[in-house]
Amino acid sequence: MSRILRRILPVALGLVLPLAAQAAEPVPAGERALAHELLVQMIGTDTTSEHGSTTVLAEALAQRFLKAGFPAADVQVVGDDPKRRNLVVRLRGQGKREPVLLLAHLDVVEALPQDWHFPPFKLTEQGGYFYGRGTMDIKGAGAGLVATLLRFHQEGFRPKGDYILALTAGEEDGKSNGVQWLLAHRPELIRSRYSINVDGGGPEIRNGRPEVVAVETAEKVYASYTLTVRNPGGHSSLPTPDNAIYRLAAGLIRLSKLEFPLHTNSATRGYYAQLATLYAGAKAADMRAVAHDPSDPAAMRRLAASSPYNNAHLRTTCVPTLLAGGDAENALPQMARATVNCRILPDEPPAQVEAAISKALDDPQIEVAPVAPAPASPPSPIDKALFAHIARTAKAVWGHAMPVSPYMSAGASDSVFLRAVGMPSYVFNGIPYDVDDDRSHGQDERILVSSYEQSLDFDYRLLKSL
Repeated sequence: MSRILRRILPVALGLVLPLAAQAAEPVPAGERALAHELLVQMIGTDTTSEHGSTTVLAEALAQRFLKAGFPAADVQVVGDDPKRRNLVVRLRGQGKREPVLLLAHLDVVEALPQDWHFPPFKLTEQGGYFYGRGTMDIKGAGAGLVATLLRFHQEGFRPKGDYILALTAGEEDGKSNGVQWLLAHRPELIRSRYSINVDGGGPEIRNGRPEVVAVETAEKVYASYTLTVRNPGGHSSLPTPDNAIYRLAAGLIRLSKLEFPLHTNSATRGYYAQLATLYAGAKAADMRAVAHDPSDPAAMRRLAASSPYNNAHLRTTCVPTLLAGGDAENALPQMARATVNCRILPDEPPAQVEAAISKALDDPQIEVAPVAPAPASPPSPIDKALFAHIARTAKAVWGHAMPVSPYMSAGASDSVFLRAVGMPSYVFNGIPYDVDDDRSHGQDERILVSSYEQSLDFDYRLLKSL
C-alpha cells in the first residue's frame, strides 16, 4: 500500500540509456536472466485478494530456494488462510550480528484488463519499461531480493548474520495480513535487529538522474471511517425531500472543503532540508523554510499547493473512496454510505480527525464511525551505520555521492506492525523512481528496465556489505 507514493516519471527513451550507463559495473548475465525470469513469474501470478492467491506464488518461489540447496527447515510456507500464505526464507550467516529481516508483500491490488493498454498479469517490455501489475508495488523489488539471496547461496557467501526474507500476504487489503500473522503465531521466524522493507522509498530521480536516496523512518497513520445516512425509504413514485443519497451527497460536498492544518515533524523537516540542496530559486527557499523548526507557514502553503505529493507530506488528508446505497431502482434508499480514507500525521490524534470530519459534514444525521482502530505509528530511529552503508552503495552503483534522507511516507506499509512491537523498520529499495508521477495501484503500472537492473547491483552490494 505504501507503493501508492512510488513514482516513475514518463521519461523519454533517451533518458533510459544514460541511467543504465551510470552503473559502476554490469550485473552478470546469469543474474540478469534469473532476475528477469523471476519478474516474469511473479507478475504472471495473479495475487489479488479477489481472484488470485499468494500461496501459489509463495510455493513456487519456495521450490526455487529448495532446488538451489537451501535446507527445508529454512524455507517455510506458513499461514492459516489457504489462499494467503507467506514465504519465509533464512540465509544462514556467521552469527556475528543479529538477523536482518528483508520484507516485501506478494499481494497486489486488482487490475482489470479492459482498463490497461497491456495485459496486467503478464510482464511486457516496451519503450524501456517493464509493464505489469506489481512491477512498482512491489514485486519488482521483491524479485530483486529473491535473486540476491539465490546468488549469495550459489556463491557460497555467508553474511555476518542471518538474512531473513519474508514475502507476505494481505498488505494491500489487510485480510490475513502476513506480518500480523507471523508476529502472532511464528514470531521466531522473523525476529530481527531491524527490518528493510522494500515497499517504498529508494533513489529519487530528480533533474534526470538519481539524486537522493529516501529512507522511510516514519509513516502516516492509516484510518478509514464510514459515513452513513439512514431513512425509512418508500416507493420511488412518491419521492420526498429527505432522501438518504441527497443528504449524504450534500455532506460529502461540505467535506470536500475540509483542509487539515499544515505542520511538519522531524522526518519531513529532514527530508526537505536534503531536497533543498537539489533545487534553486523560490522552490529551494521554500524547502529550506519548511525544514526549519518551526516551519514557515507561508512556505508550507506554497509547497503544499505545488503538488499532491508535497501536500500529503505536510498535512493529514481524508478522501472518499467508496460509495454504497439503496436496495432497488424503484425504491427510495433506506441507507446511503460512503467510506472515507484518512492518512493521519503521526502526531495528530485520530479522535481529533474524526471530530473534524463530523464538524465538516455539519449534519447530525450522518453517522461517522471508524472502520477499525487506527494503529499507532511510532517512528524508527535513524540508524547511522545503515545509512552510511546505503550512501556508499549508492555512490558505487550510480557514480556520484547522494544524500540518504529520512522521510515520512504518506502511504502505509506493514512496517507499522513491526514498529509497534519494537522492531525498527526502514523502507527503501534500489529501484530509481520519480516522485512526480504515480502508477502504483493505477493503469499501466511500470518501472524502467534500467532501474530494475540497477537495483540488482544495489541489493547485492548493500546486503553483502552490511
